[in-house]
Amino acid sequence: MEQLIVIEENGLHLVIEVTDKLDVLLLHYGVEPLDPGAVTDKQKPGYRLLELQLSGEDRAEYHGRTHRATYPGLRMQYDSHLDTRSPAGRKLEVVLRDPDSGLRAVQHYQFFDELKIATSWTELVHEGESPVGVEYVSTFVLTGLDKEGSLDRDDKMKLTLAHNGWQSELQWRTYTLPELGFSHMTDRSSKRISCSNTGSWSAAEHIPMAVLENTEAGTALFWQIEHNGSWHWEIIDQVDRLTLQVSGPTEHDNHWWIELQPGQSFVSVPAAVGVVSGGLEEAIGELTRYRRLIRRPNEDNRLLRIIFNDYMNCLWGNPTTEKLIPLIDAAADVGCEYFCIDAGWYAPGEWWDGVGEWLPSEERFPEGIKYVLDYIRSKGMIPGLWLELEVMGINCPKLADTDDSWFFMRHGRRVMDRSRYQLDFRNPKVTAHADEVIRRLVEDYGVGYIKMDYNINAGVGTEAASDSTGDGLLQHNRAYLGWLDSVFARYPELVIENCSSGGMRMDYAMLSRHSIQSTSDQENYVRYASIAAGSPGALTPEQSAIWSYPLREGDDEEVIFNMVNALLLRIHQSGHLAELSPRRRALVKEALDYYKTIRGDIREALPFWPLGMPKPQDDWISLGLRRADRMYIAVWRTGGSASEVSLPLPQLSGRELNVRCAYPEGGICGLQWDAAEGILKIELPGAPAARLIEARL
Repeated sequence: MEQLIVIEENGLHLVIEVTDKLDVLLLHYGVEPLDPGAVTDKQKPGYRLLELQLSGEDRAEYHGRTHRATYPGLRMQYDSHLDTRSPAGRKLEVVLRDPDSGLRAVQHYQFFDELKIATSWTELVHEGESPVGVEYVSTFVLTGLDKEGSLDRDDKMKLTLAHNGWQSELQWRTYTLPELGFSHMTDRSSKRISCSNTGSWSAAEHIPMAVLENTEAGTALFWQIEHNGSWHWEIIDQVDRLTLQVSGPTEHDNHWWIELQPGQSFVSVPAAVGVVSGGLEEAIGELTRYRRLIRRPNEDNRLLRIIFNDYMNCLWGNPTTEKLIPLIDAAADVGCEYFCIDAGWYAPGEWWDGVGEWLPSEERFPEGIKYVLDYIRSKGMIPGLWLELEVMGINCPKLADTDDSWFFMRHGRRVMDRSRYQLDFRNPKVTAHADEVIRRLVEDYGVGYIKMDYNINAGVGTEAASDSTGDGLLQHNRAYLGWLDSVFARYPELVIENCSSGGMRMDYAMLSRHSIQSTSDQENYVRYASIAAGSPGALTPEQSAIWSYPLREGDDEEVIFNMVNALLLRIHQSGHLAELSPRRRALVKEALDYYKTIRGDIREALPFWPLGMPKPQDDWISLGLRRADRMYIAVWRTGGSASEVSLPLPQLSGRELNVRCAYPEGGICGLQWDAAEGILKIELPGAPAARLIEARL
């Protein structure tokens, strides 16, 4: 007998059908109730709840490289479901069984009170008698992405991706499906639109998220894979509808395969999936609320203290007591609250391939590093140090105390990248080493801030103690997160910045734990503007660390531009502050003083982009934050001949708006608010130039 499981929660509607043959179909996940005529009986078999591929099992359909039509995925039968509540909100669990292999699968949907988002994951439990090899298991599957509305999907669907790369992070682009080579020409094809990450940089090429808009229906579906290693998602076509499949690593895409023994279980990589009325901006707003909800509670994201770090366009990993003292004085003078000594503090000269012991250099610090750290505290700032704790340089003296079990192994050899070995955090000796380093920095040196960098990509994984290299990587990823949790449990006030050569590990497995994320190592302040403005799409504004590094030689506009880059986010101050002219240094202090008056709004505001998501090629870029009746709008002019830009604010049409140039106070900035049209006009006579505008209703 057919059965419908209907969930209406926080404006989300989920409909699952159990057929008379016990097939389980996810018919709908959206902001409106299911239209009874939207899914035909002929289409229903394509609306899978779960895809699961075992080694030696068949495949149905023309699947190409897609992960549809899997076995025993097509054979799984309904067993039961559980509709309960957890502390976060409503929880649905659907249990399926495969009568042949003995596998039990539990599909989890965790809803969140007052959010149009659910976290999804799949748990496999092997209740059979013989081992099975798992090649693919979905985290979330949804067919019918395009079923709302009458237009063809070629004309109404838009996909937004955040491309990522070293010093070129957060390159947002929106595409129609035909622009991606996915034209609607048949009811199903072997083509897919897919994004994968393979390796230990989770955001090496893309942020693990996307937004798919149906412009006719006025809705946006979005997903965020919450994992710090390999992951995969794809959009395919079947039964004349679009299907989204989200997962962690797979065999075909990421070198992942596991063998489940009887009695063993496996839990897939989780993903958050939501739907909103509206478009990209509304989707990111909902994600921002969700990201704040799942994040580890911490004081850092409430206080938003200002960090000075001596690296970027400053000491470049070559600190000494002599160089640091004037920087410490200058940082304290302008109002910084943390002072982090970056790379190089542990070696007298070239240090790249020798890292791993993390003992201070006597040559750099004749009086001892604690002398400098204590000096930072005497100036009213919290001291910090840089670490790259997940690696060991190929010339590190500590290698003598290790063996191969400490490291990633492939083909019987240690995995090496950029003259470093990857430590394996499944090994208790590795975590004991890491624990002692953290203990020494916090308890012996008095460090309150750690910049945790990670400058290699360990590739497909490790063959050691694993069924596949991808399995070894996934186990290590999870072990590292467990270790990180233990550090925060021991030192809850410690701030650890998540840095991976800039923003190469920008994911919410890490960011649900870390309070702050490095976004880029971009050295050109003008190019940094688009990265800064785009960052709230991938993480909350208060977690987005942005370099501001006034140059030794420059003018007022260069300082202002640098400061505006960071003013709506999390300030990572740098540059040779002690060598700036009094006027330019005063501009830095003015910005930091102003930041301290608005950071209480930043931590609760939602982002918006009056000119759309930024691109490096744009002559004008704008990012806004809105909280209640207050708005803060950063505007950058990076080039071009036009001296004026119009910022559309249609939601404020017909309303009075008090606007002013908040930074620099009294700066040249022609401002004109057209209430009838809902347009704010801004004039900046030269380029590059930037301003921070404050607007109040």
